Amino acid sequence: MELRKVLTLGITATMAFSALTGCSSASGTEEEQVVIYSNADEEAITAMENALNANGYEGKYIFQTYGTSELGGKLIAEGTNLEADLVTMSTFYLQSAQEQNNMFLPLEFEVNTLEEVPDYTAPITSQEGAIILNTELMKSEGLSTPTSLKDLTKEEYAGQIAVTDIQSSSTAWLLIQALVDAYGEDGAEEILSGIYKNADAHIETSGSGPLKLCRAGEVAIGFGLRHQAVADKADGLPIDYVDPAEGNFSLTESVAVLDKGDETNPLAMEMAQCIIENAREELLQSYPNPLYEGEEATSENKSANPKKFAEPLTLELFQKHQQLSEDAKA
Repeated sequence: MELRKVLTLGITATMAFSALTGCSSASGTEEEQVVIYSNADEEAITAMENALNANGYEGKYIFQTYGTSELGGKLIAEGTNLEADLVTMSTFYLQSAQEQNNMFLPLEFEVNTLEEVPDYTAPITSQEGAIILNTELMKSEGLSTPTSLKDLTKEEYAGQIAVTDIQSSSTAWLLIQALVDAYGEDGAEEILSGIYKNADAHIETSGSGPLKLCRAGEVAIGFGLRHQAVADKADGLPIDYVDPAEGNFSLTESVAVLDKGDETNPLAMEMAQCIIENAREELLQSYPNPLYEGEEATSENKSANPKKFAEPLTLELFQKHQQLSEDAKA
């Protein structure tokens, strides 16, 4: 979710013709490596690599990872001229890129999702937002437990809050969606202004920044990804979480295959299928929200107030909420 600078992960391996276990792979003639562009976190990249390597594709692909905003800009600007054959990316960006450039192929395999998705995408992860607490600091500072995002404007929390900036992390969009949905744009801007005032220097560029500050005891309260707080609590860290009264909003990331006509690499569609059919088990360990038929969340991973934004999540809406955030800082 973090909008970080370009980081290229070179995946180098010798070409190997190994036995296939669940995915079909081209054989006989050598194929050009499939170039995969992704905005995914390290845990998701590792799960996808493991699935590909275990099913006969080791050495036949290369991952290049980008921040969401940078990769999104490339999708919009370059369309089918993009170097990549396969993309994993925030779903709202894929949809905007498809509308503008008609650049993705319909998937050639069955996608049994719990909710209907465009025929050119298959979700790989879903992430929800929540309020994160350092329980030790909350107790030592005598702070009351917030139950809503609006509570984060209270004077008692001054200097004890960390949030992310939507200009650099789409994690922040989960917070802003909740505020706009509950209070309208004007109300959301007013509340966000109060939250930013309490956060002061801790408006972080990294989506994981608030959680890291809570872990370190530098702040008592943060807003971040719910599944990360659940994992920290399970590991025995002094971390807890609150599902805000305004709701737990979510964002998904999906896989899509570039339509390059006669230049389309046939392995790209195979690898997309391999990721969806073979990476889910490992992905669910880090991103536990169910996306496909037969998947279920454990009780601790079921948020109390799951909600969807009333409008479709688009690049235009994202940019609109980025401006709302800037106005709240003024």
